[in-house]
Order: sequence, then structure tokens, then C-alpha cells
Amino acid sequence: MHMSRRAVLATAGGAAVASAVPQSAQALTGQVPAATEAVLRDAADYAVAKVRAVAPGVTAFPVGTKFEKWVYSQNGDWVGGFWPGVLWMSWLHSGDDSLRALALASAAKLAPRRYDTGTHDLGFLFTPSWVTAWRLTGDTTWRDGAVQAARSLLQRYNPRGRYLRAWGALGTADNAGRMIIDTMMNLDLLVFAARETGESAFMDAAVGHAQTTQRLFPRPDGSTPHAYDLDPATGTPVGPNTVQGYSPTSCWARGQAWGIYGFTTMYRRTGDHRFLATARTLADYAVKALGPDHVPVWDYRAPQQPYDVKDASAGTVMACGLLDLAAATGSWSYRTTALRILGALCETCLTTHSTRAEAVVARCTRNRPAEDGIEISLPYADYYLLEAILRVLRPHDLDRAIDLSTV
Repeated sequence: MHMSRRAVLATAGGAAVASAVPQSAQALTGQVPAATEAVLRDAADYAVAKVRAVAPGVTAFPVGTKFEKWVYSQNGDWVGGFWPGVLWMSWLHSGDDSLRALALASAAKLAPRRYDTGTHDLGFLFTPSWVTAWRLTGDTTWRDGAVQAARSLLQRYNPRGRYLRAWGALGTADNAGRMIIDTMMNLDLLVFAARETGESAFMDAAVGHAQTTQRLFPRPDGSTPHAYDLDPATGTPVGPNTVQGYSPTSCWARGQAWGIYGFTTMYRRTGDHRFLATARTLADYAVKALGPDHVPVWDYRAPQQPYDVKDASAGTVMACGLLDLAAATGSWSYRTTALRILGALCETCLTTHSTRAEAVVARCTRNRPAEDGIEISLPYADYYLLEAILRVLRPHDLDRAIDLSTV
């Protein structure tokens, strides 16, 4: 079964595809206060200099820092796509071809993960690495590998509940009915495969999962839980849950940011305004929950917020999502808040005062309930900081890498 012509029109076509920034985005580009632009440009320059200095010694995939030095995973864990993504973003900003070569070499090390059916995070692994490589080089090896990764991800789709299983090996009962908000960020890999192959199963799974998330996760006030459990045999909802949030009734800040970004992306890929409405609902809650310093706490409903541990990585993802949402809606308020978040991150959360630090962004929290990774650096914080800055300073260059078009 194949998709309609309308559904496959907006393809990611490697280096040959023309930039297609949405009209609303065009209307909002270039409107940056001079002081803010200077802060963002300095931050991007700092990030590229840091990456250029550290990258030659990076032989695996950074997963976080210990005493300000990267700790590595050989197979990439769930974050392996972000280091090549950082290299790609750094190349787009600087034009330094040595960073391009390093990005290609790093991405190539993810090749065995194309066949990994044991994780929902294949979008995180292959979108900022292989899909971006395809778009920037036109080499079909990257496209074909990303499509294979999407085929592996598709095997985790449960049509009874219309969701992608987050955790656990296929064929096992462990976590078989668990959804998590993070998976919204993995759907674009399925959409990419749908466009490249014309096979409707990919898009059906992406839309199905997004609709189920839309139905179960947002609360009346726009907050979301981290996880939601279903009966895997029938698809019947069981109830909200959490692993990285404070409780099933709390609102984990990075998860809320994943939702903002993910639903906006699904709107752009499908044109379904219900996804856009959900993105706005989640964004409105998160914006109201921000403190005056504009750096998110790790959970918006934790008892000690707004004085609790911060998570700058949630801020970088949220800034990207709000900039994308501003472009999709033409809303100045989302863009203004995104710029304030970015300014705050660049002024208070970078590693500029440390001579030891190997990362760019500090003050990140990986998993507060497990006391794992408090006040450290994380590779996705560096990646989304650079992506957000490029959304502001170089949107047409960023469009070459990640496709900012809307159907």
C-alpha cells in the first residue's frame, strides 16, 4: 500500500533539495535584537571552538560528563546521534570542512544500530546523524541506512493501542505497554522513511502514535506525564506513570519540551492542525511554568520548584520547539520566549569559565529521581543549543540539514 501524492511531496532530498523555510518562518527571520544576536553568535563561536578542540580526541559517543570530561558509550546508547549532530551544526556555523569529515566518520560508527529493534530511540540516533548526512551530502548510503533504521523502529508499533513501545525487547512482557513522551521526537524518522519509500505503514505508525499520545498525555492544564501505560494485548489505557519525572502527576520539564517540539514537527509533516493545537497547549503550560531566570527546573511540579535543580537541556529543547512553533503559527510571543531562554542559557549555563570542560552546556539534569547526572553536561544539550541558535541566525542553512518545510 502506498501513500497519496500529497503525502510524499515534501521529501528530504539530500544536497539537491532547495531550501523551503515556511512563509511564517520567513516573516519571523532576521527579527532579533542586536544584543541578543551578539550573545547567540558569541555562544555559537564558543561552541564551535570547544568542539573543534575536543573532537579529535573523541573516539566513541559522549553520553554525559564526569568531572567535566565526557564519558563515552561505544555503541551510542540512546544518544549516539547527537555527537555527529553537534559536528554537523558546528560545520554549518563555521564552514570548517574538518568538522564535516568528523561528522561523517562519527555517524558511520552508528551503522550496526540500523538493525536494533530493542529501542524506540532510533530517531534520536539516526535523524541528526544519518538523515542530516543524506540531506547535506546527497549520498544515498545515508538515506538507505536511515530507512533501514525506520524499518527496525516500525517493528515496535503495536496496532492494538496504536503506539510505539518505549522500552523492552520485542517478544517480552517487560514494559510492553509503556509509552513515553520522548517518543514524539522519534516519529520524524518514520515520516522520512514514508516519504523516501512511499510505504504508508511508516506514516500510519507515526500518525497513530502521535494521535494516541495526543489523546492520553495532555492534562486539562497542558502539562504531561513522562509515561503512560496501556494493556499491550488490547490497547486499553491503564494510566499515567513516570521514570524521570517526580511522580505520575508531575510534569518533567524535558519531557514537556519533547512534546512541544514533537507535536510541532508532526503538524509540519502532516498539516493536521490538531497536532499544532496540542503543541500550543503544551507550550503555553511550559512558558507559564518558567521562572524569571528562564532556565527550566527539572520538573515543573516537583515540591521544591521553582528553587529546585535546573535542567538546561530542557531549555535547549524547549527553545527549539518554541522557535519551530513560532514559525508554524507566526506567533511573536513564542519566538520572544525562545530568545529569552536562549539568552539565559548562553549567559548562565555555558562552560565558559572552566578550562577543564569538554562540553558546551552545563547545569543539565539527566535523571533526578535516580540521582543520576545532576548538574552535568549532556550531548543533546549541546546539540539543541546549536540547532536553536542556527534557527535564529542561519535558518536557511539549518533547513538544508533538518528540513523546516511544512506540507
